[in-house]
Amino acid sequence: MTEKFYYDNKIVRNFAVATIIWGIIGMTVGLLIAMQLFKPALNMGSQYTTFGRIRPLHTNAVIFAFVGNAIFMGVYYSLQRLLKARMFSDVLSKIHFWGWQLIIISAVITLPLGFTSSHEYAELEWPIDIAITVIWVVFGINMFGTIIKRREKHMYVAIWFYIATFVTVAVLHIVNSFQLPISAFKSYYLYAGVQDALVQWWYGHNAVAFFLTTPYLGMMYYFLPKMANRPVYSYKLSILHFWSLIFIYIWAGPHHLLYTSLPSWAQSLGVAFSIMLIAPSWGGMINGLLTLRGAWDKVREDSRLKFMVVGITAYGMATFEGPMLALKQINAIAHYTDWIVAHVHVGALGWNGFLTFGILYWLIPRIYRTELYSKKLVSFHFWIGTLGILFYAVPLYFAGFTQGLMWKEFTEDGLLRYPNFLETVIQILPMYVLRAIGGALYLIGVIVMTYNLIRTVRLGKLLADEPAEAMPLPKDYVPQGSEKKFHRVLERKPMVFMVLSLIVILIGGMIEMMPTFTIKSNIPTITSVQPYSPLELQGRDLYIREGCVNCHSQMIRPFRSETERYGEYSKAGEFVYDHPHLWGSKRTGPDLQREGGKYGNAWHFNHMLDPQTMSPGSIMPPYEWLITQTLDTTTTISKINAMRTLGVPYEEGYEHKANRDLDKQAKAIAADLKQNNIKVKDDKEIIALIAYLQRLGMDIKAQ
Repeated sequence: MTEKFYYDNKIVRNFAVATIIWGIIGMTVGLLIAMQLFKPALNMGSQYTTFGRIRPLHTNAVIFAFVGNAIFMGVYYSLQRLLKARMFSDVLSKIHFWGWQLIIISAVITLPLGFTSSHEYAELEWPIDIAITVIWVVFGINMFGTIIKRREKHMYVAIWFYIATFVTVAVLHIVNSFQLPISAFKSYYLYAGVQDALVQWWYGHNAVAFFLTTPYLGMMYYFLPKMANRPVYSYKLSILHFWSLIFIYIWAGPHHLLYTSLPSWAQSLGVAFSIMLIAPSWGGMINGLLTLRGAWDKVREDSRLKFMVVGITAYGMATFEGPMLALKQINAIAHYTDWIVAHVHVGALGWNGFLTFGILYWLIPRIYRTELYSKKLVSFHFWIGTLGILFYAVPLYFAGFTQGLMWKEFTEDGLLRYPNFLETVIQILPMYVLRAIGGALYLIGVIVMTYNLIRTVRLGKLLADEPAEAMPLPKDYVPQGSEKKFHRVLERKPMVFMVLSLIVILIGGMIEMMPTFTIKSNIPTITSVQPYSPLELQGRDLYIREGCVNCHSQMIRPFRSETERYGEYSKAGEFVYDHPHLWGSKRTGPDLQREGGKYGNAWHFNHMLDPQTMSPGSIMPPYEWLITQTLDTTTTISKINAMRTLGVPYEEGYEHKANRDLDKQAKAIAADLKQNNIKVKDDKEIIALIAYLQRLGMDIKAQ
């Protein structure tokens, strides 16, 4: 007998609204930091608006707020209809929605304040990490509860991707968040140096894979056939696409660490699996595009489908370019440059952005039972958005290629042609201007979309509880014919499907990480490498607070061009006391691994006070507040204790002597500055930061 029930459209609407609001905020912050790179005055002279502090705000807002809410919007809409069931619990839906928004708001508050773990794409501190875990579990219970009470026998391919997303993101988040708290908003990662870098980029790469890719593939498999009114091109290709993608993707993280101190076997594994990744990625793209076979005339007329087609094409471009960037010869030029930024944004703006816009234009009129306010505005949004992506990406590809080659160029006499790093930055500033224009065009398109959707909403009324009916699942189902095949059986067993997905994604991570953690020869120690002094430790935390790692690497690759410019190449044993590692992923400024002793204390003081006076043309903002703010030494004891717990060999009881040593070293630096006519008290933050910068690389230099 047919059962009547109602789909919950209100929760879909709420996530859609959050998607749009956070999208505008995240992209506006992105535009601001893009302009800060060619006009440093836009740092506004405040510590809360510097590039280093708000760049993570941009990435978190776009990834977890804009894309995250879009994922939940798409999942909550499609899941109910694919399973012919209302969400498991309205209460859990509300907790999920409001909990996620509170997490985002906490990020908006804490990141500009300098509360950051420094792990890229996982900068939020430990209390927020716990909140993320709780809300993710709420989402999981709600999703699996809905799957279990479904009225459809088989789980459609979109749901496979949703399940893989849930289990993998849970594993990634938990493993990457192993931290030792030392205060309410400060913690140290359990891992150090090489191990920490491996975990972070295992997380970072797979956050792209399983937060920005797999849920969107699920939405592609649902919304594209709906929009085109065509079935998915190939069911068998869907199976191949799904299992090969989730198995291979998890191995590719080490390609972010080529030529670093990571063991070479791990780098080689990352390269090999990155190349293999082309096959499943393009399998998915082809399956999506061929779904439109016989419906391409609709693409000409329907801008919503144009968004989907360009989005899927951008996915194909990004997933071809990614493996190419994993080739060592290409990586040697592209890594640390804007080439990588361009690559990331082709995926973010094209794949995530355009799919989200296409879905919003299709979904909002349906739940409001009306037509789009203006199809012309949709078309305008599509073309200005496409133009924005081109203006954004093309100049950055040019900038990255140019700067990467300039770093490596030698004169006929065997000297670096551009020994001053700043020369290579000034050369690409016009490209930064063009990039900002591209970002502005893209943002204008989003604002136009917002206006169009608001007018659309006013034309209709939300159907909060959409009536539906379906037959219940038969209790005694006897499969016949092809229904007995292995995968068809698996599609009827969600918990088995989840466990199998979990096993598949765990294999790669365990094989890559376990040897690095358990075999000591992978991280050879260096006897001259000693723990940081208390003042240097405090200075290192200031370096983390200010987000210096967003612009400066601390990893010298074994290239002649880098050892000539920076000094001895970096070795794994140098980082054994670094909780967390600060290798960085982008060089907007030079590498600082051998910065210690390169300049005097006075140079660093003046450089932090006004970078332009020491490096004319520099785009680094001033950090005047470090000179007036007093260093908080009340945390020294807890920091020393925490480091000892993590294996740093501070002697027992040293925590009680630490501040005495801190004062002694601070007074020595202040006295040196005084000799250079710089009067500053020895208890100011600038003293600690100088101590840290002067320590960098000195262990190796001392050998």
